[in-house]
Amino acid sequence: MSKEIKETVKEKYSIIVEENQSCGCACGTDFTFPDGSKDFSKDYTSLKGYEQDADYSLGCGIPTAFVSVKEGDTVVDLGSGAGNDAFVARSLVGETGRVIGVDFTEAMIKKAEINNAKLGYNNVEFRLGDIENIPVDDNTSDVVISNCVMNLVPDKEKAFAEVFRIMRKDGKFSISDIVVSGDLPDKLRASAELYVGCVAGAIDKQLYLDTIKNAGFKNVKIVEEKKYVLPENLVKQFLSQDEYDTYKSSNAEILSITVYGEK
Repeated sequence: MSKEIKETVKEKYSIIVEENQSCGCACGTDFTFPDGSKDFSKDYTSLKGYEQDADYSLGCGIPTAFVSVKEGDTVVDLGSGAGNDAFVARSLVGETGRVIGVDFTEAMIKKAEINNAKLGYNNVEFRLGDIENIPVDDNTSDVVISNCVMNLVPDKEKAFAEVFRIMRKDGKFSISDIVVSGDLPDKLRASAELYVGCVAGAIDKQLYLDTIKNAGFKNVKIVEEKKYVLPENLVKQFLSQDEYDTYKSSNAEILSITVYGEK
């Protein structure tokens, strides 16, 4: 099943590059948010290092906003896509630092490399690889960032163990992601469409935090949180009327969070 999930995710994100879509977690799902916005993503346009061609609006936060990145640091960006967060990180590490982006979609890696060649950075690189087996040596990174990607990884325990492995002592991470709280119906979790929409891959918020702590991290805390509301027409595609009524009366929530932690 995990192989099927990965192929579904890879196919969807390849299409985003090929068709040049700014369309990420909320793509095709018509999410509505309490603040009136229609997308999971945050506005990057005012950030130093922003590169428009690298921004497909695929994230659900700005991880670099919640972690101290110093000049000379090595930053690893997991699920780096076309390079959006990696290039922002490059503006913080400067000429003496290093940024490594990791993504398992070939089309995204190619796009990121095109963007990097245009920008002329010699201390930014992109590697094809799986977050469950990160192609980075032990004790390499000062900072790990990730933006709305970990929820798409089937084996989150292995993924966070890998984050711990590649991080230097006293290193830190900032990860933006989607989690759930309460009893989200299994039919919604299992839908391939919602999986690529960053919902079915999401796990319970407390379990998510416990998974991080169990990997060995300390000072783990949520530094930003936002609630999302699934539209009625989407939910009813997967639930019977009785199941829908139960869901509506439950405490189920879908949340975007940014989590900070240290090794």
